[in-house]
Amino acid sequence: MLSYIIRRLLYAIPILVGVSLATFVLFYAVTPPEQIARKNISAKNPTPEQLKTWLKEHGYDRPLPEQFKKHMTEVMLFKFGKSDATGEQIWTIIGERWKPSFMVASLVFFAGLLTEVSFAVFVAYFRGTYIDIWGTFLFVLLMSISYMVYLIAGQFLLGKVLKYWPLAGFQEGLTGWKFVMMPMVVGVISGLGYGVRLYRTFVLEEIGQDYVRTARAKGVPEQQVLFRHVLKNAAIPMLTSVVSVLPTLLMGSLLLESFFGIPGLGGMTVDAINSQDFAIVRAMVFLGSFLYIIGLILTDISYALVDPRVRLE
Repeated sequence: MLSYIIRRLLYAIPILVGVSLATFVLFYAVTPPEQIARKNISAKNPTPEQLKTWLKEHGYDRPLPEQFKKHMTEVMLFKFGKSDATGEQIWTIIGERWKPSFMVASLVFFAGLLTEVSFAVFVAYFRGTYIDIWGTFLFVLLMSISYMVYLIAGQFLLGKVLKYWPLAGFQEGLTGWKFVMMPMVVGVISGLGYGVRLYRTFVLEEIGQDYVRTARAKGVPEQQVLFRHVLKNAAIPMLTSVVSVLPTLLMGSLLLESFFGIPGLGGMTVDAINSQDFAIVRAMVFLGSFLYIIGLILTDISYALVDPRVRLE
C-alpha cells in the first residue's frame, strides 16, 4: 500500500508541472504583463515609468526563462507570493476565504449525496415500471439543463418570487444559515440528474448478481434484499466516486459563489480572472489540480479498503 501511494505521488509531479506550464503559457498568450500593469495601477493613464516600476516590483521585467523558472519553483513549493492586484499575501486570502467555500460546498455535497442515493434506490426498487421509466426520463432531462439556468431560475423563484431567502450575500454566525440555503438547494437540484443516474446504475448492477437471486430464492423480502444486501455492496463504487470529490470542497464553486455573492475561494478565482490577477489564478489552478490528484489517490485507497478483492500492488 505504501509503495503504491508513493508511486502515485511521484506520477502526480509531471501532471502538476504540465498544469503549471500550461497556465504560464496561456497567461502570456492571452494577457501581456503590460496590460495587467495598466489594469492594476490606480492611475487612469499610467506613465511608462509607473508601468516599468510595477513590472519590476512583480518580477515581470525579467526574461521569460527566468520568469518561468521562478514561477515553477514557487508553485511547486507552494509559495504563492502576493496578489498582483492588492499586494496581499495569497495564503492570507485563502485562509480568510476557505471557510465560506467549505460551508456551502459541504452542505451541497452531503445534502446532494443523501438525496441522490435515496432517489436512486427508489427508482431502482420500481425497476421496469412506469415509475422507473418516467423517473429516468426526468433525471435525464435534469442532466440536459444548463447550470446557468438552475442559478437564474433558482434565484428568481426562491429569492424574488417566493422570497424564502436573500437573493445574494453571506453572513457568518448563527444568522448566516439563510444566506447558504438557496445556494445549497440550487446546487443539489443541479446535480440531481447525474447523481441519480450514476447511483441507479450501481444499484441495478448489484441487483443482477447471483447472491441477490439466492436471497430471493430463500424467501428474503424484497425490501430486505435491497437495503441490507444490494445497497451495502453498491456502496463500494458509490464510495469511490464520493471520495474523489472531498478534497475539492475547499475550492468551492466558481459560478455558485460568484452568482450568490459568497466570499469564498470560487468567487475569489472569478474576481482574479476578471481583474487579470495572474498570481491568484496560478495559485488556485495549481492548488485545485493538487487537491484533485489527492482525491483520485484517496479513491483508489478507499476502493482497496472496502473491497478485499482489490490489492494495490
